[in-house]
Amino acid sequence: MINSRNLLELEIGFRAKVMQWLEACRNAGLDILVVSTYRDNEYQDFLYAKGRTAAGKICTNAKAGQSMHNKRKALDFCVMEGKQCDWLDVKEFTQAGLLAEGLGLVWAGRWNGKLKEIGHIEAQK
Repeated sequence: MINSRNLLELEIGFRAKVMQWLEACRNAGLDILVVSTYRDNEYQDFLYAKGRTAAGKICTNAKAGQSMHNKRKALDFCVMEGKQCDWLDVKEFTQAGLLAEGLGLVWAGRWNGKLKEIGHIEAQK
């Protein structure tokens, strides 16, 4: 199973936008940690099973092959506060998401009717 954090695993056009986004975040005082980039189909199915056929909470609605992570056009991130990820600071995730949108990326914190993910950005489809 592959769940990469390596930016070099991303599709080159998306990676260029991500690099711009990371710079914009740094300039805004946001410390971003990329926690997932490319996922293979096996890992995507592992995540999809959570809360369905495996223990845990549902964390994705995408089966293998449906996720932008599988296409190398998505990443998950967290906003760091010192050495910890501050998952409760919605304000900073929102700021990072708005910066991504300003570069033409999709921020999953705005998704309606889907699983809202404040720490996920992806390329336009």
